[in-house]
Amino acid sequence: MEKYFIVVPCYNEEEVLPETMKRLRDKLTSLMDRGIASPASRILFVDDGSADSTWKLIKDAHGRDNIFTGLSLDRNRGHQTALTEGLMAARDERAVAISIDADLQDDVSAIDAMAEKREHGAHIVCGVRASRETDTFLKRTTARAYYRIMRMFGSSLIYDHADFRLMGPEALDALALYHGDDLFLRGLITRLGFECETVSYDRAERFAGESKYTIKKMLKLAAKGMASGRMKPMSVPREPYTHTREALGF
Repeated sequence: MEKYFIVVPCYNEEEVLPETMKRLRDKLTSLMDRGIASPASRILFVDDGSADSTWKLIKDAHGRDNIFTGLSLDRNRGHQTALTEGLMAARDERAVAISIDADLQDDVSAIDAMAEKREHGAHIVCGVRASRETDTFLKRTTARAYYRIMRMFGSSLIYDHADFRLMGPEALDALALYHGDDLFLRGLITRLGFECETVSYDRAERFAGESKYTIKKMLKLAAKGMASGRMKPMSVPREPYTHTREALGF
């Protein structure tokens, strides 16, 4: 039985967070009841310098139930840095990390299939969208072009995979050798020396609130993707909690 950390980066998510907490608690409790996840497993929210009550909601939830825990970053540093901070905390605890966004567009029930693959020895399991039927024609077209361009620049991406994935402690160890802020994680996971298995799921509409990915942020993500193909691992792992201002107990 392994320790699991569900890692959830958050930025101004007060509208959706109560429902996210409920669904993720139900799922992690189910994994515990089935003997897949140990009782020491946690749901780790990483507050990326939110301006609303996101961090208060996380602290209040932790006070009611220690299955919830959290990190608060020193300022808004971006989705990928917040996610990396949470993954490195999971690595420090030798936990299996499952990363998922707070907006509930990723199917929480797909975590079962990820955990099953982990039980059969998988080190990395990526959630992959079953289709883009809900996208506009423009969004589908630009998404396909984006993946083609990233591959041209040496970034080996898994098509229709974002940041919904499982990573075992060994994969997290390999990721820790990549230093720097705002890493392009989906471009690095295929370079860690482990097979990336996949789980297909249907992506839903955002449950509440607004998307934080502006056109400017998407272009910045594309630029990071191009640079990630040239990144080299270091010989010494990065330190956890590099940008954490406050941490709740695990």
